[in-house]
Amino acid sequence: MKVCFAVEENDGMESTVYNHFGSAPEFVVVDTELKKTVTIKNRDIQHAHGACNPVAAIGGHQIDAVIVGGIGAGALMKLNEEGIRVFRSVANTIKDNLVLLTEKKLPEMTVRQTCGGHQGKCGH
Repeated sequence: MKVCFAVEENDGMESTVYNHFGSAPEFVVVDTELKKTVTIKNRDIQHAHGACNPVAAIGGHQIDAVIVGGIGAGALMKLNEEGIRVFRSVANTIKDNLVLLTEKKLPEMTVRQTCGGHQGKCGH
């Protein structure tokens, strides 16, 4: 499984999961089978609010899931349309969230839990 984490900076498995997908400077993709990571610069960071293109943001890399602190409804729906599941980060680090994911203890996000804006309306 390839799991994508939104991060502010890459500190490997100790990276802190970022609080918003669209404005994350980088993504760390962990291949849980091969035990390898790849870092991707957010290629869509300058998008207008509400116009995030998550597939462009991750540079077209094939992933199975995203773990993030928060995400907008449009980005969530676009990822889901591509068959990508989105989970809310519960722990601080990539490593700890991966453990929770394998234990099926991370909540899968729905449109009701997404960000409504950046003027105090985000649910994260």
